[in-house]
Amino acid sequence: MLKSLTNSLLKAARDAGADEAEAIAIRAAATGVDVRDGRLEHAERAEGVEIGLRVLIGGRQASVSGADHSEATLETMARRAVAMARAAPVDDSLGLADPDQLAGDTDASSLELFDPGPEPDPETLEQRALRAEAAAMDVQNVRTVESAGANYSQRETWLALSNGFEGGHRRSQHAVSCTAISGSGAAMERDHAGEGRIWEEDMPSPEEIGMLAGERAVARAGARKPPTGAFPILYDERISSGLIGHLLAAINGTAIVRGASWLRAAMDMQVLPEGVSLHENPHLPRMSASRLFDAEGLPTEARDIVSDGVLRGWTLDLATARKLGLDSTASAVRGIGSPPSPGNSNIVLSEGLRNRDDLISDMGRGLIVTSLLGSSINPTTGDYSRGAAGLWVENGQISHPVNECTIAGNLRDMLLRLTPANDARDWRAFRVPSLLVEGMTVAGA
Repeated sequence: MLKSLTNSLLKAARDAGADEAEAIAIRAAATGVDVRDGRLEHAERAEGVEIGLRVLIGGRQASVSGADHSEATLETMARRAVAMARAAPVDDSLGLADPDQLAGDTDASSLELFDPGPEPDPETLEQRALRAEAAAMDVQNVRTVESAGANYSQRETWLALSNGFEGGHRRSQHAVSCTAISGSGAAMERDHAGEGRIWEEDMPSPEEIGMLAGERAVARAGARKPPTGAFPILYDERISSGLIGHLLAAINGTAIVRGASWLRAAMDMQVLPEGVSLHENPHLPRMSASRLFDAEGLPTEARDIVSDGVLRGWTLDLATARKLGLDSTASAVRGIGSPPSPGNSNIVLSEGLRNRDDLISDMGRGLIVTSLLGSSINPTTGDYSRGAAGLWVENGQISHPVNECTIAGNLRDMLLRLTPANDARDWRAFRVPSLLVEGMTVAGA
């Protein structure tokens, strides 16, 4: 069905006058269950098929999307897309890949992106959520569980381009989450735990997830503001990937082309400490971000983004690569109603030799950040400021929880001064360990 839909869209685009076109069809289904106080609170099921079309005419492009699959609708979508493209500005970098650039292998079975086991029914999902809630409530000093939920989804995608490329994949996802609360009144603190996997057999138990949510909430009880000053900060593994995400955003081709990046002149320069590398591998099995080809039909491959601390490459799709006079890194991603843009797959930051406790011991006095909120980041200078909460460290030992503080620095300096621990988790799309950053500013009491 999806293949025939995309082929029909391409024909409609050609008939309407498009020079080139790409069509995408996605069939998705999801079931979710939420519980509270030992009872079912909410259950929902959603499924459907969506289609998207991008047309290109003389360096102009336009994208349209919809959920109606009738022949008349496909023809109307194509005519509207062509009319929109003719009114768009010219961009000579736009265009599909040459046929000899396209991926030859589109069989993603080796990546194990779909769990062939039976789809869990709503009763099974409810039991998973109830087990997570009960485990959180069993943690001493947990006052209540704000929410616990379980869901299952599957998604099938098919992409067809007028240059001859066709390919698709099918993905599944199991997930359980829980949010627990400790304390009461103005002293209430909440925290969360959640896990998702492609294969059910790879999931941690609901009890593990609920217990972790409860323990995190209790650990935040009695939080107060930290002192103000310059201190070392340890980004806990659960949020450290965000710091590396700022680096990836700064080397994204879109930002580089616009000149709106604090790393725009950093190619072949030191951006991480010596010995630290940043690797992208789109071919890791059972990972939701894995893929054999990108959204423009190019074959993906593993690459070093940063090697021994030195920046080795931007993240590029075809358009940004052409603007920079480079080759695409096969990094195109796209949604139903949007054109391709550069994005990353599975990211792995090299780990250090020491564990998290060793880094805490070395801190002396400082802050462990376990959650972040708000954001003030200047994309052109790298100036960084975020609200934070976590745990205060005195004499190399965790002393008490803290909240209502702001941490600040400059991303270029922060990344050059980081020290990775060795606690990265394998099931993260961004495998980043806890990161110790020296000399940041903490604004608290």
